[in-house]
Amino acid sequence: MTTRIVVANQGRARFFDWLNRRSACRMTGELKDPLARLHNRDFNSDRPGRVFDRASTPGRRRGAVGHHSTSSELTPRKIEAQRFAQRIVLQLERGRRRHDFDGIVLVAGPPFLGLLRRALTEPLRRMVRAELPKDLVQDRIDPARWNILGAHAPNTNGLSR
Repeated sequence: MTTRIVVANQGRARFFDWLNRRSACRMTGELKDPLARLHNRDFNSDRPGRVFDRASTPGRRRGAVGHHSTSSELTPRKIEAQRFAQRIVLQLERGRRRHDFDGIVLVAGPPFLGLLRRALTEPLRRMVRAELPKDLVQDRIDPARWNILGAHAPNTNGLSR
């Protein structure tokens, strides 16, 4: 039984395969997103669009039409993070179709872990054995030594399902 461990953040994802408690993890792939380092201002050069109110309200002078900028909670950086999460899921989906692994462990900081959860397909969602809400992408220690994998039981050493 092989478990695919995904260690990711907004700019980098590493994939490991883990066979059992006695074996070390083997790195099987890596994805990088160079756009993750950009600031919102680097994605687009224009200011947000402007919106004008349709008509003046009673009691206001004619021609005094309010206007304001449009804004959204989805910044260009967040949109890029969603795209990167979808790329990670696409990589996992390819492995699932090739029967490369039987289970998945997701390790990512809480905001990006939420993006990964939303991007997962239903078959992949059923394969998730555990999640660790920590950004450990830069950690050079073998994931099998983190003592997070236990027996794939939920809520083991900080893991949640």
